[in-house]
Amino acid sequence: MRVLLIGAGGYLGRFVADRLLADPAVQLTALGRGDDADVRFDLATGSPGALTRFLDAVHPGVVVNCAGATRGGARELTRHNTVAVATVCEALRRSGCGARLVQIGCSSEYGPSQPGSSTAEDAVPRPGGPYGVSKLAATELVLGSGLDAVVLRVFSPAGPGTPAGSPLGRLAEAMRRAMQSGDGELKLGGLGAQRDFVDVRDVARAVHAASLSAAQGVINIGSGRAVRLRDAAATLARVAGYGGTLHELDGPPGGHLRAAIGHPRSDPDHPAPVAYPYPDGCGSWQQADVRTARDRLGWRPRINLEESLADIWMEAACRI
Repeated sequence: MRVLLIGAGGYLGRFVADRLLADPAVQLTALGRGDDADVRFDLATGSPGALTRFLDAVHPGVVVNCAGATRGGARELTRHNTVAVATVCEALRRSGCGARLVQIGCSSEYGPSQPGSSTAEDAVPRPGGPYGVSKLAATELVLGSGLDAVVLRVFSPAGPGTPAGSPLGRLAEAMRRAMQSGDGELKLGGLGAQRDFVDVRDVARAVHAASLSAAQGVINIGSGRAVRLRDAAATLARVAGYGGTLHELDGPPGGHLRAAIGHPRSDPDHPAPVAYPYPDGCGSWQQADVRTARDRLGWRPRINLEESLADIWMEAACRI
């Protein structure tokens, strides 16, 4: 099976590439903006005609699109997340390759959910910000394209390579700095949000399964369990061996999260708080209903959050 992977240099794309390369039946071609791509092509500015000519030359059986932007203004997000997908869909319609499209969506397309609920694929999307809007528009383009296509709505990816700007990445970096400087108290904000974290390697497995399946439409990829960010912070502190106190700025009055190892050492010379906003437009709660992934892809998450956090910490600790 010949697979064209778009966005192989990104956070998710790198793990998807590794997973596909591990399958001896897959012949992988990477297309992207970086020098490490087999073919350099910018979806945000490239024409459908140019991409069509490449598709006809390579003749892939599957196209996986992991490309996109998570930050920027509405115009930039629209260009990278919506216009780019329109280019892919139009090129596939024009091409004679007949390739299946696996598009990577995101949970921000749903927007806020009712606390305690699990969001299924038939939920009405109400994205709460420009990122979710741009990704939802891309999903609608794919679903309305008439192509053999599936959209994987990935919830909150975690694990090795987690971007430093993500909530878990920022948390690990703040803890690294606290341990390096000997701070006995780490002040954190934004820990009340609950998110469904799924390991990036499990996401790659889902992409591989979707490439081989005949499933169409939207399929959620998550753990099926919401975790409060303050609990993830406490687990990370235990994994890291941080012996100080995690002071939650937006928690209950006087609320503290004490690490499992050692005793707190307050340091008045380092009182500055570290805030962790979660600007994904998803409110205080998100949890995936993952039954469709189980039933249609034969996929279940395998890696628990503690292992994902341990891998995040290993990368942060290398910078100490």
